[in-house]
Parts: sequence; structure tokens; C-alpha cells
Amino acid sequence: METNLNGPVTRRSVLLSGALLPALDLAPEPKKKELRIGVISASIRGKPQARNGHTWHFAQYLHPTCDLNAIKKYLDPGSADYFKKYVRNPKMNWDALPFTGTRITHYFDTDEKNAGPFAEAFAGVKPAKSPEDLANQVDAVWLGDASGFGDDHFDLIAPALQKGLPCFCDKPIGGTVKETKKILDFARKHRAPIMSSSLFRHELGMETALRRRDSGEWGPIRYVIAGVQGGYQPDGWLVYGQHPAWTVVTLLGPGVKSVSLYAREDTCHALVTYPDRMPGEIWFGRPNPEWEYCHTSVFFQKKRFEFTPSMEGDFWYGHHYEMFRMAAVFREMALTRVEPIPHEEIIAVTAIVLAGAKSIVEKSRLVDVAEVS
Repeated sequence: METNLNGPVTRRSVLLSGALLPALDLAPEPKKKELRIGVISASIRGKPQARNGHTWHFAQYLHPTCDLNAIKKYLDPGSADYFKKYVRNPKMNWDALPFTGTRITHYFDTDEKNAGPFAEAFAGVKPAKSPEDLANQVDAVWLGDASGFGDDHFDLIAPALQKGLPCFCDKPIGGTVKETKKILDFARKHRAPIMSSSLFRHELGMETALRRRDSGEWGPIRYVIAGVQGGYQPDGWLVYGQHPAWTVVTLLGPGVKSVSLYAREDTCHALVTYPDRMPGEIWFGRPNPEWEYCHTSVFFQKKRFEFTPSMEGDFWYGHHYEMFRMAAVFREMALTRVEPIPHEEIIAVTAIVLAGAKSIVEKSRLVDVAEVS
């Protein structure tokens, strides 16, 4: 086959011309090192989470393959349907999934039998004998906790931090402000990049609100109302109150002064005050005409902006997006070693939740976050 060298030179035409090969550097690019991810499933006050959605649903973005039959068998049929329609649907991956060069290689659960189903769902994953064993064989660690209280997080994540590995430590990162600071200080001491976050920080609407805030085109934010659908309970506040607290801190920043929490029936209201700016409000148990899980109103000086997780009117599509974005931010941190979230914001979220818990048992008194720090 002849190649027309008078026409445009393309890679194809060069490859077709064997005579030109010695003259050009067409050596294949060196294969980049695969990022090995270790996944750890936290416990709920000592009880393992066999169906920990924060490892099965969230961390799965970091693995190239997924066995939907295993998801149906070990997780639940609804999750298998969701994975098929959204999470593992090539038509809904924004040309970004699956991530290149990223793979879950090891999994640890205090109940060893929980590792088998996870490994069957995500081919190639091996069970780790301990957090130390896992940390010795991976490049980064994802600690997932769907409904726990953070009391076991330090022991689970410390071996990876001690090795300087980039780590995602799920919310609540620590059960108390002191425990949260202990993890963050330990990470800083060992120069280990660390990230903790709620999904609410990664909603498409949140990304839009932050762009509007940073551009200044609508003026400064006056105040924020973060609503969460579902019924309030004291333990639920400690775990799921983290989500709206993250919404407030993400938009208004750290530096919280005090919190007052009031509850009636299955709904609670928290007022989050700052010494130098307008407050944020949290409604836990706020009813919506249609189920949306959360609803946020951002009152800029010039305009009110409201958003839910939904994209194109579809909650589950938007939920897919926020999970994907959180995994993407973690992956970027693992590659660059640049922390995406200031430690001060992580501490502020824990302080809001605990100050609120103290307030409600003290007749909704305005509790300084310094009292729980």
C-alpha cells in the first residue's frame, strides 16, 4: 500500500509507511502505574456493616468492573437495578467512567466473611487480614461508613495514615471533636493527605452555588437553609445531621460560633450562628411535596438559588452524579496529594452536630462550639 506524502501527514499514514518508522519516535508511551485502592468497612458501635453502602455504592467507582449478579445476590436487587440503569451504564458516565488506572485491590472488614461477597462483586479484590496488612499493599485508602458514629475510625485508618497514604475517612470522621482533631493531626504529622465529606458537598447544585458565590455576580450569601427529608431522632442527628451541617459549612465556611437545636415530633430545627456573618439554618425532617432527600436554599444578596440532588428531574441520576464526583475528588487527591477540603471545615461540621446534641438536652440553649471542642 502506498502512502501519499504530499497530503497531510497523519499518524495512520506514518504507520502505513514502514520506511518512515526508523526516523520517527513512535515508541509506545510507558504504561502508567495503576493506583491501588484499599477499601475498609467501618462498624456501627462494634457491629460490622455487611451491606455498607458507602463501600458498595460509593467506592465502586474506583474499580473498572462490577458483577451485577453478585450485587443482586449479596447487596439487594434494587441496587443491582440501579447499577444497571445508572451507575454502570455507559450512556450515563459523562465520558469519565470507569476511571483509568484505578483499581480496588484489597478489602478489610472486622467480619472476615463480608470480604468474600465484595471480592466476588469486584473481580480481583483480595481480603486483607488487618488494616495494617491492607496499608502495606495499596497506594490509597477509602474508609466507608454508612451509618456509624466514627468511634472506630482512628484505629482503622491510622496504619494507612502512618505510611503517608492518601485517605478518605467517612463522616463522621470522629465521634467527638477531640477524636476528629486526633485523626486530622495524625494525618498532618505523617504528611498523609486526608479527605472527609458528605455527598451534599458534591451535588451539581452545590457546585453551581459555589461558582455563583465565588464569582460575586449575585452578591454575597446572606444566609442558607439546608433541609433534609426524613424523620429526626437523636442518634439520627449524630449521623445524618452531618449532611446538612456540611451544606452550611461548605457554603458559609468554618468559624461557627454557636448552635441551637429544637425538635418537635419527628422534625428538628438548628440555628447555626457565626460571629461575623449571617446564620445558616438546618431543617431535619423537612417535608417536601415530592421525596428529594435534601433541599437547599441559598439566599444571595441579589437572588435566591434553590437546588436538590436531582438532575433533569431525576433524583437517582443526580445521586449517581454526587457519588461519582466525591469519588473523583478523592481520586484526584490520591494522584496529586493535594487535600481538597480544609481541616477547619471538617472540624466545624463535627462541632455543629455535637453542639446541637448538647443544646437539645438543655432546652435549646444556644451552645458555643467551644463547649464541645
